[in-house]
Amino acid sequence: MLKQLNVALVYNAKPEETNEDSGEDDKRGDDNGATVTVASRTKIKKTNADTYAEWDSFDTILAVKAALETQHRVTLIEANEEAYPKLLTLQPEIVFNIAEGIRGASREAQIPAMMEMLGIPFTGSDALTLGICLDKSRAKEILTYHHIPTPEFAVVNSLEELTRCSVGLPAIVKPLHEGSSKGVLDSSVVRTNDELVVQVKRVLTEYQEPALVEKYLSGREFTVAMIGNGKAVRVLPIVELRFDLLPKGANPIYSYEAKWKWDTLEHPLGEMYTCPADISPELEKNIKVACTEAFQILRCRDWCRIDIRLDDQGTPNIIELNPLPGILPNPDDHSSFPMAARKGGMNYVQLLTGVLHEAAKRHHLL
Repeated sequence: MLKQLNVALVYNAKPEETNEDSGEDDKRGDDNGATVTVASRTKIKKTNADTYAEWDSFDTILAVKAALETQHRVTLIEANEEAYPKLLTLQPEIVFNIAEGIRGASREAQIPAMMEMLGIPFTGSDALTLGICLDKSRAKEILTYHHIPTPEFAVVNSLEELTRCSVGLPAIVKPLHEGSSKGVLDSSVVRTNDELVVQVKRVLTEYQEPALVEKYLSGREFTVAMIGNGKAVRVLPIVELRFDLLPKGANPIYSYEAKWKWDTLEHPLGEMYTCPADISPELEKNIKVACTEAFQILRCRDWCRIDIRLDDQGTPNIIELNPLPGILPNPDDHSSFPMAARKGGMNYVQLLTGVLHEAAKRHHLL
């Protein structure tokens, strides 16, 4: 029997799901009928409709808690300004980290950096890897150095710098350090210089950060869930995104609209995801090799989801790495990592306790 651990589940909750206006905590029932207080006191100026897209709903937070509690004792701690003293006082044996952070380009590294300073073990990649992967250009520079295919790109800090941008059209324009398709709209695919200027200006203005201009690849797109460490890392069944189900005229990309507006529980687009992907053994091997190399080179730990796009030669290109993957519990939500886990023979509980087990083994807690 596995050792029962004292686990702190550290999270960020979507503010729209709290009672912020009343000043009250949000109390929810867990699967055992107990009342759990999940308070969100983080204050961030909301600047865009997608400001909190990366953060988790209370339903997801409580589902993760319930999964971990099948084997361990779990305490909830919000990843805000009060997290450090709470963790210092609690001294958990290990932290299960799903916190996206609250401010800045290195926000995903905030909780791991605290854990490293306090000497508390935690799940997932360290602060350095999380910071690098959130800055898409830094991750792509490292991949390029190691000859792992990734689309040609340029970082644009101002409209004046566009005159020096050598990325050919068509291209796709993204905020440099955002996740969950934040800032990636259907209109982000640009085919003319005028469109390029409009999209770069939008990113610079709305997100107050540099724009990543990336060569647009016209091939199929996949997302690859991985779990484990070192040579024992496992690639779960590959998920393909089906863009033929998007609204007529939409660009074949996993845009913010596609992820959060067009494909919803109330109005699903259909089977937008094929898992396992219908691909040749050779392509499957090439995707797995590229993802495994990227996982190891970027020094990811325990789990990661990697987005892949094929170029016009059919070569898998790494689009980005997501060391804090989304884990929505409801299968109808089309969350890629749990979907791949289910196809790989793991239910939601087995997936999350498996990730915790990988981290615990790495920290010699088991």
